[in-house]
Amino acid sequence: MKNFVFISPNFPTNYWKFCHHLKANGLRVLGIGDQPYDDLLPELRESLHEYYKVNSLENYDEVYRAMGHFIHKYGRIDWLESNNEYWLERDAALRTDFHITSGFQAEDMAKIKCKSSMKAFYKKAGIATAPYYLVKDLAGCKRFIKKVGFPVVAKPDNGVGASDTWKIKDMEGLERFMEKKVEGVQYIMEEFIHAEVNSYDAIFNSNGDPIFETGNVTPMSIMDIVNDNDNSIYYIQKDLPEDTRAAGRATARSFGVKNRFVHFEFFRLTQDQKSMGKKGDVVALEVNMRPCGGYSPDMMNFANSTDVYKIWADMIAFDKTDLAQGEHFYCAFAGLRDGKEFKFSHDDIMAKYGANMKMVGRIPAALAEAMADKMYMANFSTKEEMDQFYTDILAPKD
Repeated sequence: MKNFVFISPNFPTNYWKFCHHLKANGLRVLGIGDQPYDDLLPELRESLHEYYKVNSLENYDEVYRAMGHFIHKYGRIDWLESNNEYWLERDAALRTDFHITSGFQAEDMAKIKCKSSMKAFYKKAGIATAPYYLVKDLAGCKRFIKKVGFPVVAKPDNGVGASDTWKIKDMEGLERFMEKKVEGVQYIMEEFIHAEVNSYDAIFNSNGDPIFETGNVTPMSIMDIVNDNDNSIYYIQKDLPEDTRAAGRATARSFGVKNRFVHFEFFRLTQDQKSMGKKGDVVALEVNMRPCGGYSPDMMNFANSTDVYKIWADMIAFDKTDLAQGEHFYCAFAGLRDGKEFKFSHDDIMAKYGANMKMVGRIPAALAEAMADKMYMANFSTKEEMDQFYTDILAPKD
Protein backbone atom coordinates (compact mmCIF):
# COMPACT_ATOMS: atom_id res chain seq x y z
CA MET A 1 0.00 0.00 0.00
CA LYS A 2 1.40 3.40 -1.00
CA ASN A 3 1.65 6.09 1.66
CA PHE A 4 0.34 9.59 0.95
CA VAL A 5 0.92 12.44 3.41
CA PHE A 6 -1.58 15.29 3.03
CA ILE A 7 -0.46 18.54 4.63
CA SER A 8 -3.29 20.61 6.12
CA PRO A 9 -6.09 18.39 4.77
CA ASN A 10 -8.68 20.39 6.71
CA PHE A 11 -8.20 23.67 4.80
CA PRO A 12 -9.84 24.53 2.56
CA THR A 13 -12.68 22.47 4.00
CA ASN A 14 -13.54 20.94 0.62
CA TYR A 15 -10.13 19.24 0.46
CA TRP A 16 -11.48 16.24 2.35
CA LYS A 17 -12.71 15.15 -1.09
CA PHE A 18 -9.13 14.70 -2.32
CA CYS A 19 -8.44 12.48 0.68
CA HIS A 20 -11.67 10.53 0.20
CA HIS A 21 -10.79 9.56 -3.36
CA LEU A 22 -7.18 8.75 -2.48
CA LYS A 23 -8.42 6.31 0.13
CA ALA A 24 -11.00 4.87 -2.28
CA ASN A 25 -8.14 4.28 -4.75
CA GLY A 26 -6.27 2.17 -2.22
CA LEU A 27 -3.73 4.62 -0.77
CA ARG A 28 -2.97 5.00 2.91
CA VAL A 29 -3.79 8.66 3.58
CA LEU A 30 -1.91 10.28 6.47
CA GLY A 31 -2.76 13.82 7.53
CA ILE A 32 -0.67 16.48 9.28
CA GLY A 33 -2.50 19.56 10.50
CA ASP A 34 -2.91 22.02 13.35
CA GLN A 35 -6.64 21.52 13.96
CA PRO A 36 -7.73 19.14 16.75
CA TYR A 37 -8.79 15.76 15.41
CA ASP A 38 -12.27 15.99 16.91
CA ASP A 39 -12.82 19.29 15.08
CA LEU A 40 -12.14 17.79 11.65
CA LEU A 41 -15.10 17.21 9.37
CA PRO A 42 -16.45 13.68 9.84
CA GLU A 43 -15.88 13.06 6.13
CA LEU A 44 -12.20 13.95 6.54
CA ARG A 45 -11.75 11.77 9.64
CA GLU A 46 -13.26 8.88 7.68
CA SER A 47 -10.81 9.47 4.81
CA LEU A 48 -7.62 9.49 6.92
CA HIS A 49 -5.78 6.39 8.11
CA GLU A 50 -4.06 8.50 10.78
CA TYR A 51 -3.89 12.18 11.68
CA TYR A 52 -0.95 13.84 13.43
CA LYS A 53 -1.76 17.15 15.09
CA VAL A 54 1.00 19.75 15.40
CA ASN A 55 0.74 22.98 17.35
CA SER A 56 1.67 24.97 14.26
CA LEU A 57 2.30 23.99 10.65
CA GLU A 58 4.69 26.95 10.57
CA ASN A 59 7.00 25.03 12.92
CA TYR A 60 9.14 22.91 10.62
CA ASP A 61 10.58 20.84 13.44
CA GLU A 62 7.10 19.73 14.51
CA VAL A 63 6.11 18.76 10.98
CA TYR A 64 9.47 17.02 10.51
CA ARG A 65 8.82 14.93 13.65
CA ALA A 66 5.34 14.06 12.33
CA MET A 67 6.91 12.78 9.12
CA GLY A 68 9.41 10.75 11.12
CA HIS A 69 6.55 9.19 13.09
CA PHE A 70 4.74 8.15 9.92
CA ILE A 71 7.88 6.71 8.32
CA HIS A 72 8.75 4.74 11.46
CA LYS A 73 5.21 3.34 11.59
CA TYR A 74 4.33 2.83 7.92
CA GLY A 75 7.59 2.92 5.98
CA ARG A 76 8.56 4.99 2.95
CA ILE A 77 6.36 7.95 2.00
CA ASP A 78 5.47 7.86 -1.69
CA TRP A 79 3.62 11.16 -2.04
CA LEU A 80 3.34 14.42 -0.13
CA GLU A 81 1.05 17.32 -1.09
CA SER A 82 -1.00 20.13 0.38
CA ASN A 83 -2.46 21.41 -2.92
CA ASN A 84 -2.21 24.79 -1.20
CA GLU A 85 -0.16 27.78 -2.41
CA TYR A 86 0.79 28.78 1.13
CA TRP A 87 2.53 25.46 1.82
CA LEU A 88 4.23 24.80 -1.54
CA GLU A 89 7.69 25.67 -0.23
CA ARG A 90 7.10 23.63 2.93
CA ASP A 91 5.97 20.68 0.80
CA ALA A 92 9.11 20.91 -1.35
CA ALA A 93 11.40 21.11 1.69
CA LEU A 94 9.80 18.01 3.20
CA ARG A 95 10.06 16.08 -0.07
CA THR A 96 13.74 17.01 -0.32
CA ASP A 97 14.53 16.11 3.28
CA PHE A 98 12.69 12.78 3.12
CA HIS A 99 13.71 11.83 -0.43
CA ILE A 100 10.17 11.89 -1.83
CA THR A 101 10.66 12.22 -5.58
CA SER A 102 7.04 12.50 -6.74
CA GLY A 103 6.88 16.31 -6.68
CA PHE A 104 8.81 19.57 -6.73
CA GLN A 105 11.99 19.75 -4.66
CA ALA A 106 13.40 22.69 -2.69
CA GLU A 107 15.64 23.69 -5.60
CA ASP A 108 12.59 24.08 -7.87
CA MET A 109 10.87 26.71 -5.76
CA ALA A 110 12.41 29.85 -7.26
CA LYS A 111 11.07 29.18 -10.74
CA ILE A 112 7.53 28.46 -9.58
CA LYS A 113 7.19 30.94 -6.71
CA CYS A 114 9.08 34.05 -7.80
CA LYS A 115 7.26 36.05 -10.45
CA SER A 116 10.49 37.39 -11.91
CA SER A 117 11.91 33.87 -12.35
CA MET A 118 8.77 32.68 -14.13
CA LYS A 119 9.41 35.07 -17.02
CA ALA A 120 12.28 33.07 -18.52
CA PHE A 121 10.07 29.98 -18.70
CA TYR A 122 7.27 31.93 -20.36
CA LYS A 123 9.81 33.25 -22.88
CA LYS A 124 10.89 29.67 -23.59
CA ALA A 125 7.23 28.85 -24.23
CA GLY A 126 6.93 31.79 -26.61
CA ILE A 127 4.50 33.73 -24.42
CA ALA A 128 4.86 37.49 -23.87
CA THR A 129 5.40 38.83 -20.33
CA ALA A 130 5.06 42.30 -18.87
CA PRO A 131 8.19 44.49 -18.63
CA TYR A 132 9.36 44.54 -15.01
CA TYR A 133 11.76 45.99 -12.47
CA LEU A 134 12.86 44.37 -9.21
CA VAL A 135 12.41 47.24 -6.79
CA LYS A 136 15.59 48.57 -5.22
CA ASP A 137 15.05 52.28 -4.69
CA LEU A 138 12.88 55.24 -5.66
CA ALA A 139 15.27 56.35 -8.40
CA GLY A 140 15.11 52.93 -10.05
CA CYS A 141 11.32 52.95 -9.91
CA LYS A 142 11.22 56.36 -11.56
CA ARG A 143 13.51 55.19 -14.35
CA PHE A 144 11.28 52.17 -14.97
CA ILE A 145 8.10 54.26 -14.95
CA LYS A 146 9.68 56.71 -17.38
CA LYS A 147 9.99 53.81 -19.83
CA VAL A 148 6.53 52.24 -19.41
CA GLY A 149 4.41 55.08 -18.00
CA PHE A 150 1.74 55.05 -15.31
CA PRO A 151 -0.02 53.05 -14.04
CA VAL A 152 2.27 50.28 -12.80
CA VAL A 153 1.63 47.37 -10.47
CA ALA A 154 3.92 46.48 -7.56
CA LYS A 155 3.67 43.29 -5.51
CA PRO A 156 5.91 40.84 -3.63
CA ASP A 157 8.01 38.82 -6.06
CA ASN A 158 7.16 35.75 -3.98
CA GLY A 159 3.59 36.37 -2.90
CA VAL A 160 0.18 34.71 -2.69
CA GLY A 161 -2.88 36.07 -4.47
CA ALA A 162 -3.46 39.83 -4.51
CA SER A 163 -2.23 40.45 -0.99
CA ASP A 164 0.02 43.54 -0.68
CA THR A 165 -0.50 44.43 -4.35
CA TRP A 166 -0.31 48.10 -5.35
CA LYS A 167 -1.73 49.81 -8.43
CA ILE A 168 0.37 52.96 -8.66
CA LYS A 169 -1.18 55.74 -10.77
CA ASP A 170 1.05 58.76 -10.07
CA MET A 171 4.13 60.00 -8.25
CA GLU A 172 2.18 60.46 -5.02
CA GLY A 173 1.14 56.81 -5.17
CA LEU A 174 4.74 55.76 -5.87
CA GLU A 175 6.03 57.65 -2.86
CA ARG A 176 3.28 56.14 -0.69
CA PHE A 177 4.24 52.63 -1.88
CA MET A 178 7.91 53.21 -1.13
CA GLU A 179 7.00 54.43 2.34
CA LYS A 180 4.55 51.59 3.16
CA LYS A 181 6.17 48.56 1.50
CA VAL A 182 7.26 45.84 3.88
CA GLU A 183 10.93 45.92 4.82
CA GLY A 184 12.87 42.84 3.78
CA VAL A 185 10.37 41.84 1.08
CA GLN A 186 11.51 41.84 -2.57
CA TYR A 187 8.90 43.59 -4.72
CA ILE A 188 8.46 43.36 -8.45
CA MET A 189 7.10 46.32 -10.40
CA GLU A 190 5.44 45.67 -13.77
CA GLU A 191 3.80 47.64 -16.53
CA PHE A 192 0.03 47.66 -16.05
CA ILE A 193 -1.70 45.29 -18.48
CA HIS A 194 -5.14 46.21 -19.81
CA ALA A 195 -6.77 42.80 -19.72
CA GLU A 196 -9.05 40.31 -18.07
CA VAL A 197 -7.62 37.22 -16.41
CA ASN A 198 -8.17 33.89 -18.18
CA SER A 199 -6.91 30.75 -16.47
CA TYR A 200 -5.82 27.34 -17.63
CA ASP A 201 -6.61 24.68 -15.03
CA ALA A 202 -5.43 21.14 -15.62
CA ILE A 203 -4.34 17.85 -14.09
CA PHE A 204 -1.16 16.37 -15.56
CA ASN A 205 0.08 12.78 -15.38
CA SER A 206 3.66 11.56 -14.94
CA ASN A 207 4.41 12.03 -18.65
CA GLY A 208 3.38 15.68 -18.54
CA ASP A 209 0.16 15.00 -20.47
CA PRO A 210 -3.09 16.67 -19.37
CA ILE A 211 -5.87 14.27 -18.36
CA PHE A 212 -8.30 17.10 -17.53
CA GLU A 213 -8.44 20.71 -18.76
CA THR A 214 -10.73 23.66 -18.09
CA GLY A 215 -10.37 27.36 -17.35
CA ASN A 216 -11.98 30.40 -15.78
CA VAL A 217 -12.46 34.07 -16.56
CA THR A 218 -12.12 36.85 -13.99
CA PRO A 219 -13.59 40.02 -15.51
CA MET A 220 -12.87 42.02 -12.33
CA SER A 221 -9.31 42.46 -11.11
CA ILE A 222 -8.64 40.53 -7.88
CA MET A 223 -6.26 43.36 -6.98
CA ASP A 224 -9.13 45.85 -7.20
CA ILE A 225 -11.52 43.54 -5.34
CA VAL A 226 -9.07 43.33 -2.43
CA ASN A 227 -7.97 46.98 -2.44
CA ASP A 228 -11.50 48.38 -2.92
CA ASN A 229 -13.28 45.81 -0.70
CA ASP A 230 -15.58 45.11 -3.64
CA ASN A 231 -17.87 42.27 -4.68
CA SER A 232 -16.24 39.52 -6.74
CA ILE A 233 -17.22 37.55 -9.81
CA TYR A 234 -15.59 34.90 -11.96
CA TYR A 235 -16.80 31.93 -13.94
CA ILE A 236 -15.66 28.59 -15.32
CA GLN A 237 -15.81 28.59 -19.09
CA LYS A 238 -18.26 26.27 -20.80
CA ASP A 239 -15.56 25.31 -23.28
CA LEU A 240 -11.87 26.13 -22.95
CA PRO A 241 -10.70 28.41 -25.80
CA GLU A 242 -8.06 26.82 -27.98
CA ASP A 243 -5.59 29.70 -27.55
CA THR A 244 -5.80 29.33 -23.76
CA ARG A 245 -5.33 25.57 -24.08
CA ALA A 246 -2.29 26.04 -26.31
CA ALA A 247 -0.74 28.62 -23.95
CA GLY A 248 -1.41 26.39 -20.94
CA ARG A 249 0.15 23.33 -22.50
CA ALA A 250 3.19 25.27 -23.71
CA THR A 251 3.67 26.74 -20.24
CA ALA A 252 3.40 23.31 -18.62
CA ARG A 253 6.06 21.91 -20.96
CA SER A 254 8.37 24.84 -20.26
CA PHE A 255 8.07 24.41 -16.49
CA GLY A 256 8.30 20.61 -16.68
CA VAL A 257 4.95 19.99 -15.01
CA LYS A 258 4.20 16.39 -14.07
CA ASN A 259 1.86 14.74 -11.53
CA ARG A 260 0.12 18.00 -10.66
CA PHE A 261 -3.10 19.92 -10.53
CA VAL A 262 -2.20 23.42 -11.82
CA HIS A 263 -3.78 26.85 -12.15
CA PHE A 264 -2.03 29.03 -14.73
CA GLU A 265 -3.18 32.63 -15.03
CA PHE A 266 -2.98 34.53 -18.31
CA PHE A 267 -4.01 38.00 -19.40
CA ARG A 268 -6.34 38.32 -22.38
CA LEU A 269 -5.68 41.83 -23.66
CA THR A 270 -8.71 44.11 -23.78
CA GLN A 271 -6.90 46.63 -25.99
CA ASP A 272 -3.78 46.80 -28.14
CA GLN A 273 -0.68 47.30 -25.99
CA LYS A 274 2.66 48.03 -27.65
CA SER A 275 4.79 45.98 -25.25
CA MET A 276 2.45 42.96 -25.19
CA GLY A 277 0.39 42.51 -28.35
CA LYS A 278 -3.01 42.98 -29.93
CA LYS A 279 -6.45 43.06 -28.32
CA GLY A 280 -7.55 39.48 -27.63
CA ASP A 281 -4.02 38.06 -27.36
CA VAL A 282 -3.22 35.67 -24.50
CA VAL A 283 -0.12 36.74 -22.55
CA ALA A 284 1.53 35.67 -19.30
CA LEU A 285 0.51 36.53 -15.75
CA GLU A 286 1.76 33.82 -13.38
CA VAL A 287 1.81 30.10 -12.70
CA ASN A 288 0.31 28.44 -9.64
CA MET A 289 1.35 24.83 -9.11
CA ARG A 290 -1.80 23.86 -7.24
CA PRO A 291 -5.56 23.89 -7.81
CA CYS A 292 -7.37 27.20 -8.15
CA GLY A 293 -8.36 28.36 -4.67
CA GLY A 294 -11.59 28.39 -2.72
CA TYR A 295 -14.49 26.48 -4.23
CA SER A 296 -13.10 26.48 -7.76
CA PRO A 297 -12.65 22.69 -7.90
CA ASP A 298 -16.37 22.31 -7.13
CA MET A 299 -17.15 24.85 -9.85
CA MET A 300 -15.06 22.82 -12.31
CA ASN A 301 -17.16 19.80 -11.39
CA PHE A 302 -20.42 21.66 -11.95
CA ALA A 303 -19.25 23.18 -15.25
CA ASN A 304 -17.93 19.90 -16.66
CA SER A 305 -20.31 17.40 -15.03
CA THR A 306 -17.39 15.48 -13.56
CA ASP A 307 -15.30 15.15 -10.39
CA VAL A 308 -11.83 16.72 -10.41
CA TYR A 309 -11.12 15.45 -6.89
CA LYS A 310 -11.41 11.90 -8.24
CA ILE A 311 -9.53 12.69 -11.46
CA TRP A 312 -6.61 14.02 -9.39
CA ALA A 313 -6.70 10.97 -7.09
CA ASP A 314 -6.84 8.69 -10.14
CA MET A 315 -3.73 10.43 -11.48
CA ILE A 316 -1.95 9.77 -8.19
CA ALA A 317 -2.99 6.13 -7.99
CA PHE A 318 -3.16 5.04 -11.64
CA ASP A 319 -1.51 7.84 -13.69
CA LYS A 320 -4.74 8.11 -15.71
CA THR A 321 -8.49 8.38 -15.27
CA ASP A 322 -11.49 6.72 -16.86
CA LEU A 323 -13.93 9.24 -15.39
CA ALA A 324 -15.96 10.83 -18.15
CA GLN A 325 -17.24 14.37 -18.47
CA GLY A 326 -20.89 15.13 -19.10
CA GLU A 327 -22.73 18.18 -20.36
CA HIS A 328 -20.76 21.45 -20.12
CA PHE A 329 -22.05 24.70 -18.61
CA TYR A 330 -20.87 28.12 -17.56
CA CYS A 331 -20.49 27.97 -13.78
CA ALA A 332 -20.78 31.46 -12.32
CA PHE A 333 -19.53 32.63 -8.94
CA ALA A 334 -20.79 35.85 -7.33
CA GLY A 335 -19.36 37.00 -3.99
CA LEU A 336 -21.27 39.78 -2.21
CA ARG A 337 -19.76 42.03 0.44
CA ASP A 338 -21.42 42.52 3.79
CA GLY A 339 -22.56 46.10 4.27
CA LYS A 340 -23.47 46.67 0.61
CA GLU A 341 -27.15 47.03 -0.28
CA PHE A 342 -28.57 45.25 -3.31
CA LYS A 343 -31.74 45.69 -5.34
CA PHE A 344 -32.80 42.07 -5.06
CA SER A 345 -33.05 40.14 -1.80
CA HIS A 346 -31.79 36.63 -1.24
CA ASP A 347 -35.36 35.36 -1.63
CA ASP A 348 -35.72 37.27 -4.91
CA ILE A 349 -32.51 35.74 -6.28
CA MET A 350 -33.47 32.24 -5.22
CA ALA A 351 -36.97 32.60 -6.68
CA LYS A 352 -35.52 33.49 -10.09
CA TYR A 353 -32.36 31.36 -10.13
CA GLY A 354 -33.01 28.57 -7.64
CA ALA A 355 -33.06 25.92 -10.34
CA ASN A 356 -29.59 27.05 -11.49
CA MET A 357 -28.00 27.23 -8.04
CA LYS A 358 -25.27 24.78 -7.10
CA MET A 359 -23.95 26.31 -3.85
CA VAL A 360 -25.09 29.17 -1.63
CA GLY A 361 -23.55 30.20 1.68
CA ARG A 362 -21.06 32.17 3.72
CA ILE A 363 -17.44 32.37 2.59
CA PRO A 364 -14.83 31.45 5.25
CA ALA A 365 -13.08 34.45 6.76
CA ALA A 366 -9.70 33.25 5.47
CA LEU A 367 -10.99 33.54 1.87
CA ALA A 368 -13.18 36.61 2.24
CA GLU A 369 -10.53 39.19 1.37
CA ALA A 370 -10.46 38.11 -2.27
CA MET A 371 -13.90 36.47 -2.56
CA ALA A 372 -16.26 38.65 -0.43
CA ASP A 373 -18.56 37.35 2.31
CA LYS A 374 -21.57 35.56 0.80
CA MET A 375 -21.48 33.39 -2.30
CA TYR A 376 -23.86 32.30 -4.99
CA MET A 377 -22.74 29.66 -7.48
CA ALA A 378 -24.92 28.76 -10.45
CA ASN A 379 -24.83 26.90 -13.77
CA PHE A 380 -26.01 28.36 -17.10
CA SER A 381 -26.19 26.95 -20.60
CA THR A 382 -25.53 30.29 -22.33
CA LYS A 383 -23.37 33.31 -21.60
CA GLU A 384 -26.40 35.55 -22.06
CA GLU A 385 -28.17 33.80 -19.18
CA MET A 386 -25.07 34.11 -17.02
CA ASP A 387 -24.64 37.80 -17.82
CA GLN A 388 -28.24 38.47 -16.76
CA PHE A 389 -27.60 36.61 -13.51
CA TYR A 390 -24.65 38.88 -12.78
CA THR A 391 -26.68 41.97 -13.70
CA ASP A 392 -29.42 40.97 -11.29
CA ILE A 393 -27.35 39.75 -8.37
CA LEU A 394 -25.00 42.76 -8.35
CA ALA A 395 -27.66 45.41 -8.98
CA PRO A 396 -27.35 48.09 -6.25
CA LYS A 397 -30.34 49.16 -4.23
CA ASP A 398 -32.02 52.25 -5.71
